Amino acid sequence: MRVDGWLRFVLWPGILGLFLFFLMVASVTVGGTEIDARNVWGIILQRLGIGGISSAGDPASETIIMEIRFPRTLLAALVGASLAVAGAVYQAILRNPLADPYILGVSSGAALGAVLAILTGWGTSYFGNWTLPIYAFVFACIALLIVLRLARAGSRTDMGTIILSGVVVQAFFGALLTFAISLSNEQLQRIQFWLMGGGFSLRGWDHVGVLVPFLAIGLLVIVWHSRELNLFFLGERHAGHLGVSVGRMRVLLLVTASLVTGAAVSVSGTIGFVGLVIPHVMRMLFGPDHRLLVPVSALAGAMFLVGSDMLSRVVLAPRELPVGVITAFVGAPFFGWLLRKNSGSQGG
Repeated sequence: MRVDGWLRFVLWPGILGLFLFFLMVASVTVGGTEIDARNVWGIILQRLGIGGISSAGDPASETIIMEIRFPRTLLAALVGASLAVAGAVYQAILRNPLADPYILGVSSGAALGAVLAILTGWGTSYFGNWTLPIYAFVFACIALLIVLRLARAGSRTDMGTIILSGVVVQAFFGALLTFAISLSNEQLQRIQFWLMGGGFSLRGWDHVGVLVPFLAIGLLVIVWHSRELNLFFLGERHAGHLGVSVGRMRVLLLVTASLVTGAAVSVSGTIGFVGLVIPHVMRMLFGPDHRLLVPVSALAGAMFLVGSDMLSRVVLAPRELPVGVITAFVGAPFFGWLLRKNSGSQGG
């Protein structure tokens, strides 16, 4: 492999991974109880069996780090990676830089499924902790199917109207969400905070355990088919001429992205714009090759959401902002700029 290949496929993900590691350590130190970074390192290293500072004299600090802050930070990283990777897939398959799980209404569909699971409890005895992700995945796929059907023009999908279709589906599922919530007052406040992108408070290792298999399977499938994503980004006709089974591969990758999105939404709520901003920025920095774009988007998405979660805890401390508020402050102006840029490039 040439030097430039080494830099692109190994060094840059390695650098981003290193930044993510230090950002996660910084995030673990932030909270209502002051614990300095030295003790944080010591506790984490000791739990990993590497050594570190003994925490036997301060069991409270160890509990705060390992049972509250560390799983919360790890979950933020996993959700950020999930949404960013899903956004990269949607943008490639649909050939639209404005596509992401939130804007397409997929996140709203996943949220509706998760809320129905919370309110009804159907299937909990069979699926246990997997109930919310399963419901979220099913309804995310339903939302995506409706979007694609609305954007269908004859035998082809009209890429120019797919965002408008997403807006329609998002509004429709939002109305269904409001209706579902109005039927029950018992968990109203918790569900509303969650729907605003409430994020990762009161989340623990069980939520991490739920999300990890979905993200691992999704990443494996998406990375394995990164060549096909490159061809889709050039156009479906081009991909078909080069031997890609366009229909089958489109369904596989869109369902995989919806699976990852549904699992992420089920543990974090609807956090918008991660899947829009991160893949687009990474594409500007590293190019459209999905062999590199997918891993760097996953790492950058993890960094973005870990940083947003950290800000949500310090901006109005001791109160917490919903993480979705932080991501919207960044993502909404970026979406506006991207919309103007694309409308200008297409002659208005």
